[in-house]
Amino acid sequence: MLDSLRITRRQSEIRQQLADLVGKPEPSEDETRSMETLDAEYRTNETRFRAALTAEDDERKEAGAELESRSETEWGELAGRFELRQVALALDEGRKLDGATAEMVEELRSAGGFQGIPVPLEALETRAGETLAGGVPDPIRTMPTIERLFAGSSATAMGCRMINVGVGEIEYPVATGGAQPGWAGSETGDVPGPQAYTTTDVPMKPDQTLGVQMKITRKALKQAGAGLEQAVRRDMSAAIQQETDRAIFLGSGSGGEPLGVFPGASAYGITETAIDAAASYAAFRAAVVRFMTANAASGPGAVNLLLRPEVFDSMDELISGLAISEWDRLVAKMGKTVLTTNGILAPAGDPAESMALLSTSTNGVAPVFCGMWGAVDLIRDPFSDAKSGQLRLTALTTMDVTVARGVQLEILTGIQ
Repeated sequence: MLDSLRITRRQSEIRQQLADLVGKPEPSEDETRSMETLDAEYRTNETRFRAALTAEDDERKEAGAELESRSETEWGELAGRFELRQVALALDEGRKLDGATAEMVEELRSAGGFQGIPVPLEALETRAGETLAGGVPDPIRTMPTIERLFAGSSATAMGCRMINVGVGEIEYPVATGGAQPGWAGSETGDVPGPQAYTTTDVPMKPDQTLGVQMKITRKALKQAGAGLEQAVRRDMSAAIQQETDRAIFLGSGSGGEPLGVFPGASAYGITETAIDAAASYAAFRAAVVRFMTANAASGPGAVNLLLRPEVFDSMDELISGLAISEWDRLVAKMGKTVLTTNGILAPAGDPAESMALLSTSTNGVAPVFCGMWGAVDLIRDPFSDAKSGQLRLTALTTMDVTVARGVQLEILTGIQ
């Protein structure tokens, strides 16, 4: 407790005691001496109170400066000590949060409104080394829960930039016109006139909300061990990651979904090229050349490629007379080759046809931006499963997707 607060409480007690003594018409000698002692203490405390305020003001300034300069590393260290188990017990039993968990929840609440308990996205990362406390009885040895199978993050591998937005909307100005070089035609001639530096704004709005629901049984909540926390964290993180990846590439732009890269190709100005032939290294090489002639990429190593596994299957056969395949030639030249079943629709038609996406980062500008607002809002439903004592949790996160420059992306269609 602060010294100033402690002195203030003591002053209040002294005033109350003096009021009782002064109200007596004939105080005894002991009561008179007590009044003198209390009065002297009161005057001394006034001096101490002013000194305490002066000292604490410096401490507050130092603490405020430290909080304002808190780096991402320090925030990450707090997230490393965040316990989802505390959040589950707080929602289920009303248990009080403490430690780093309570500190992060308070900071997130001060930044925006949440219906439930806010959970930082960093806290959903899979952690290693969490074990049972030695003194907790655990008659049955429970092995780590085997989580469900989800696709890996193909969006980040393709250069998508994930942005955490605090409050409000965010937009990225993208240059569309600027300095134009030219030569003077003669000794006294002028160089070409000035060109306007123009930009266009690429906004992201908090209009789409992704929700993940899960149930935790009463038995799971009562079991000892940190395995439950690891399993919940992995499961919730993987579910959000899977749907976020799908929405970035295949979001319909309706029904609450953001507009993804493939459905929004025309809106984002992305070039679509029909191959209408079997997958080959030559087809992808031609797309890389188009990137280079548009000054979007410096070479094939700067271009990433997103494909279905079926395309890999059709390309990984040895070329007649050679000891390599079309796939070997492709992966040897491209920057990253990412296979996904979540970001591209399954092949369809006869013959079966698929699509591919090429992307590149130009001058540090990512081809795709995915904004996520605030933290994960974790809300408890106390009614739906009350009869069985289960804990139903809903995790809500708001996000949006946009493409800065369509020239940094190209879609290939009709890959047989």
